Amino acid sequence: MSEENERKARGGARKGAGRPRQEVQSRIYSFRASGEMAEYLDAQEQRTEFIKDCIAKGMDDLKHGISMLGEVVPATMVKGVEIPFFDIGIVAGFPVPLDNDERSQDIELLQMLCPYPESCYLVRVEGNSMIDADIYSGDIVIVDKSRRNPSPSEVAVCELNGEYTLKRFEKREGTGWLVPANPDYPGIKVTEDDTFSIWGTVTYVIHKPHIS
Repeated sequence: MSEENERKARGGARKGAGRPRQEVQSRIYSFRASGEMAEYLDAQEQRTEFIKDCIAKGMDDLKHGISMLGEVVPATMVKGVEIPFFDIGIVAGFPVPLDNDERSQDIELLQMLCPYPESCYLVRVEGNSMIDADIYSGDIVIVDKSRRNPSPSEVAVCELNGEYTLKRFEKREGTGWLVPANPDYPGIKVTEDDTFSIWGTVTYVIHKPHIS
């Protein structure tokens, strides 16, 4: 066999030959933070590591944790939509004409509901523990993860021992409680032995009108 034919017979790449296949290269990202988020980041000693840890935890939450509460979609993945907006008050009195396009202006609905989309998520609710807060099973709530200190009157997504729930959080004589908005559901006491955190605060609720 000639040298050329011998090379053809042996043709093909040898296993393990050549340069090793590289993993996806790391990339540099930059983003703009404003308001409360910027102040919070400035307070961190190791901002880069803190941001990376938050992203890693957020990815894990979406894959394994918060999805237990219901369907979760980052606001940045929601397609924008512009709709006519009539910036006038409607009262239960004389009729107000709304059929004149000159009275309306186009607004970006998601921007109005999520002024900081990089920290907001849309969550479809499962369960009726918050119906007295006008949140029903099947509703979509917008949750701002940059808001981790809700007032007792605000509704928050709370993590308790690895499970997520939609409740109000308040302290009674130094003890934390998860408070439902439905008398059929009991409050949940948060003890020192529990692992607890506020995942984010509900800023808007989206649902169809409930007709009695």
